[in-house]
Amino acid sequence: MEIRKFPSDESVNNAIIADEPLLAVIAFDGKTAIVSHIDEAVEHHILLMKAGFRDTDIDKYFRIVLDKSGADWTFVCPPDYKNIAYKDKRIEAFYKDGFSVISDFLHSMGYLVGINIPKRYRRHLDAISDENSTI
Repeated sequence: MEIRKFPSDESVNNAIIADEPLLAVIAFDGKTAIVSHIDEAVEHHILLMKAGFRDTDIDKYFRIVLDKSGADWTFVCPPDYKNIAYKDKRIEAFYKDGFSVISDFLHSMGYLVGINIPKRYRRHLDAISDENSTI
């Protein structure tokens, strides 16, 4: 995995040492990630734009905010993820792939922390859980 540190290695490394929150986008294929101190980019699509990518490509990346206490995953599954037609199967694939790719990224960055999906992003997962429990 190629990890690009924005705006510089020094900036991100200083944030890591100080345990400041980091913002990261990780390509769905796991080949590329961009990471920044949260104050440098503020939001994931802005990080993409500042790093020279199209901000409109945000739906091609897993998005997290992390520090030494954990990683919060902005769980937003694009409607065309892997061209899976059925919403429940699409979300299940996104969940499985995300945990794998995000875990690899965290390990590469030296973070052995848990991945949390904040409550406000759980609605799709909760809907699937409810559907599966009634079957």
